[in-house]
Amino acid sequence: MAKQISDEVGLAALKAGLAVLNGEIPAQTCTSREWKTAVRWGLQELARLAPGRAVEVRVPPAGAVQILGGTVHRRGTPPAVVEMSMETFVALAAGKYTWQEILEGDTNPKRKIIGSSGKPLQVEASGERAEIGHLFPLL
Repeated sequence: MAKQISDEVGLAALKAGLAVLNGEIPAQTCTSREWKTAVRWGLQELARLAPGRAVEVRVPPAGAVQILGGTVHRRGTPPAVVEMSMETFVALAAGKYTWQEILEGDTNPKRKIIGSSGKPLQVEASGERAEIGHLFPLL
């Protein structure tokens, strides 16, 4: 079992990432380690809030977690997969943007949301249970 990240440490890292996304602090102020801590804490929270193995949420390079009850996944590609960048995950977890806003940006160039890294915030979701927007925000 992976070491649990305390709420205090996880929330502090998440808030630092949000401050970068809001333009309140320079991007270089939030280290790669803080981004990973924020994401790993968020993944830990998702697993706590929605236990199960039906959907795999991937946030490379920080980690992945299986959530939601139902179909049990044991090997190979899970029946539903959600993948996003660390910046996108932090934006969703902190409530900066909604799941719907991110998806609209994926399909409509006029609504594309650009993160502090200069890259668009995107979600790749496949499978019938991959709609996990109801689990965000985590704050």
